[in-house]
Amino acid sequence: MKNILLLALGLLFAGTVSAQRNIYGPLSDYNSTNFYEPKVGFEASVNVSNSIGNSSSNFNTGSLTGLTAGLTFELPVVYPFSLQAEALYSQKGYSAETPNGNFTQRTQYIDVPLLAKFKVAGLVNFYLGPQVSFLAATSNSFSAGFNESNKQFYASTNVDKTNLDAVVGFGFDVSRTIDIHAKYTIDLNQSNANGNLYVPGYSNQVLQLGLGFKF
Repeated sequence: MKNILLLALGLLFAGTVSAQRNIYGPLSDYNSTNFYEPKVGFEASVNVSNSIGNSSSNFNTGSLTGLTAGLTFELPVVYPFSLQAEALYSQKGYSAETPNGNFTQRTQYIDVPLLAKFKVAGLVNFYLGPQVSFLAATSNSFSAGFNESNKQFYASTNVDKTNLDAVVGFGFDVSRTIDIHAKYTIDLNQSNANGNLYVPGYSNQVLQLGLGFKF
């Protein structure tokens, strides 16, 4: 059994190296030459967003699906470390069940992350860094059961215009120009710092699953 496991691991390793060579050519050429080329790109992701940190048991939230898209710029520093700056349009928000009815808040942000990017095992990338998010627009919708007198308490919530976030994620290089990635973003400050009885203070959290393209 031990010999079979060793053989299986050997074949897996050989297959991985072969796949890397097929995609990139010789690994030494990719690591030493192409890595140090600055890269401009575009990325698009599907968002799953929600809020956390609500202190009221009468305010239960659910997730919303949205879109993130924008430009990226990668500046290699020293193998395997790069800096990746991005400018992204991002849809966030949450749905909520309240004693007064169901309520949905959708927000649109311009996100500007500055990420440390580490290349791991040739094809795998790890991302970590801060992000500044600028609020562009907010819209609120209410279920049919929501009475008009209560809408003002939810529609007038004071959402912060600027947030500081933390980003962590990983990606996989499909080719020299295409990658697939997953990133998780969370507000380090509360988006609704001045929470009230109706909408307690909360922070945004977003999971992104998407594609990146390098030019």
